[in-house]
Amino acid sequence: MNSAPYPCLWFDDQAKAAAEFYCSVFPNSKILNITPMVAVFELNGTRYMALNGGPEYQINEGVSFVINCDTQEEIDHYWNSFAEGGLESKCGWVKDKFGVWWQVVPSILGKLMSNPNKAPQAMYAYMQMKKFDIAKLLEATA
Repeated sequence: MNSAPYPCLWFDDQAKAAAEFYCSVFPNSKILNITPMVAVFELNGTRYMALNGGPEYQINEGVSFVINCDTQEEIDHYWNSFAEGGLESKCGWVKDKFGVWWQVVPSILGKLMSNPNKAPQAMYAYMQMKKFDIAKLLEATA
């Protein structure tokens, strides 16, 4: 029995397009099932469902998905993929063309923020950024 919870994303009528887009962005991803109402897919091993539920509900930044990135290349890949047709915001937040919010974050940020000698400089540096720049974070905390 697979009782692990997974998120359902409510779209007006773009479930299939969203699922296909996300699977093209994330490695090791695939569509599991598509019907006229629902697309079930996996992003790098994590299951999601996209629902064509109509215009009654809208996705907002009250729910976002965090992507921890080890390299600047990863940050650039995800950021650029989601920003195209979407909306860039501050501190690594970007809304994709389907209205889903993502936090594209360098994995080193947690280490910097947990160090009391580096946290203030790291926070000041990333508060100036939209897309995270690992080199600038490291330079600010050197």
